Amino acid sequence: MFTPERPYRCSPSVALRPEPFGALAYDFRTRRLSFLKTPLLVDVVRTLGDHPDVHAALAGAGVAVEQRGAYLRALATLADGAVIEPRPGTFLERAA
Repeated sequence: MFTPERPYRCSPSVALRPEPFGALAYDFRTRRLSFLKTPLLVDVVRTLGDHPDVHAALAGAGVAVEQRGAYLRALATLADGAVIEPRPGTFLERAA
């Protein structure tokens, strides 16, 4: 279950290929292809691992407050597809 209060990262098995519309995300483990439809979403996904949680990643990438709901939904879809994943070894993961 996607929890934006947790720290996430782009899955290590996923490669992002830049495209004019955003990027293609290819998972070498599952062989699944996903589309990141905006360059700003690509920035968020690339920098997730640099932030303490998803909300901070959205703010750090400059996602406007009024757009954050749409970005959270997109990230939840990417989490369901294993393109992004909770960062291992985090406090919340150990406490669960």
